Amino acid sequence: MEFDDVLNILNDVPDYQVFLTVDELNASTHQLANEHPNTVEVVPIGHSRQGDPIEAIKIGSGPKQALLFAMPHPNEPIGSMMLEYLSRRLAEDDVLRESLGYTWHLIKCIDPDGTRLNEGWFKGPFSLENYARHYYRPPHFQQVEWTFPIDYKTLHFHDPLPETQALMALIEQVRPDFIHSLHNSGFGGVYFYISDEAPLLYEPFHKLAESQELPLHLGEPEMPYAIELASAVYKVPVVAQSYDYLEKQTGTDPAEIITGGTASFDYARAFCDPFCLVCEMPYFYNPAIHDTSPADMVRRDAILQGIELARQDVNFLKEQYEAVKDALTVPSLFRDAIEETLRTFEQHLVAYENWARTEPNTAETATVAEKLDNLVIRRFYRLFSLGMFARLLDAQMAATGESSSLSSTREAVKAAFEARSAELAAELDYVVIPIQKLVRVQLGSALLAADYAAGR
Repeated sequence: MEFDDVLNILNDVPDYQVFLTVDELNASTHQLANEHPNTVEVVPIGHSRQGDPIEAIKIGSGPKQALLFAMPHPNEPIGSMMLEYLSRRLAEDDVLRESLGYTWHLIKCIDPDGTRLNEGWFKGPFSLENYARHYYRPPHFQQVEWTFPIDYKTLHFHDPLPETQALMALIEQVRPDFIHSLHNSGFGGVYFYISDEAPLLYEPFHKLAESQELPLHLGEPEMPYAIELASAVYKVPVVAQSYDYLEKQTGTDPAEIITGGTASFDYARAFCDPFCLVCEMPYFYNPAIHDTSPADMVRRDAILQGIELARQDVNFLKEQYEAVKDALTVPSLFRDAIEETLRTFEQHLVAYENWARTEPNTAETATVAEKLDNLVIRRFYRLFSLGMFARLLDAQMAATGESSSLSSTREAVKAAFEARSAELAAELDYVVIPIQKLVRVQLGSALLAADYAAGR
């Protein structure tokens, strides 16, 4: 597929102003099927833990099989909007559908329960503060993407979620040639994961981001053990890499730290040989995230200072949580997420610190992007636990009434959340990215990768 042909398709993406809720996505799916009964089939594949139906949209009849699923992490709805557009485009554009040669299996929302807990920010305002205030992300053992079965050394995970089981069954049935797990980051630039070296895709991926005037993410990689194939292009990580990294850097049994399983791509390799893509992009950015000019400090010092800031933030969270944990009687998904952070975060910091002290490349001068990532952006991600803790406290107080310990902790958490939000907003001087641009990059990468996978 020529790059200019991809750009022509991207030009038709609507100027979305908000993200669609679970109910709105479902209604749109059934409307599409009603409008195109000969082309679109809605296939029930399972239910969520709370009983929501999970459906796949089947379009086309090509010999190749493509599986694209959105919301594997429920705070990442860009993919749901991309599938909202792609499903309609495939239904209406006979030439595109037939030229790609796929049968498409599209899931707009694989985690409806978690997604509903994020809908408070889906309609805006789109700001760091509002996003963090209404943010929810489950612990690893409740994440669809990271609960596929695995046996690796001492790690044995065989408790997939109902949502994960629905994906497992679909993977086993269709044996996809192309898998696109639709993720996105929060703050930074655009970057990509692919399952195999594919030099023909690197330049087009970069041009996609450039076409939407978005920076590549040239700060720290998401994981220190990520295998870089090109600028902002990495190999898809699997749990075995995380295990080996933790084993080497902590001296602790990684099975005591890793609470989930492996990822969809890793699982699918037992049944087929899929090409996998993950296109990560942020809601917010500062242009410095792709500034590779030298900063005023060594990269190792930036990492270590960032680790110390992280310890301070998590210690505050731990102190506040310990003060009220015995009073938290209402079952809560927020509590599960917070408790996992408090139980495992220090081991992850130990691993990162040991890696930074021994990795030769960290002795070099930091770039501006790396300094920004370590000392500022990562503080934004730690704001999420405070937001979830505040929601946990609100739910507890609504159910059982106020107490002096709950009220004082709620005030301390609220004050810290607001202060840190204000500091970050001032330091980052961020840009909010239009949803249309995000959908375009994710859609463009999907079309390019699907075309590449079909020709392997």
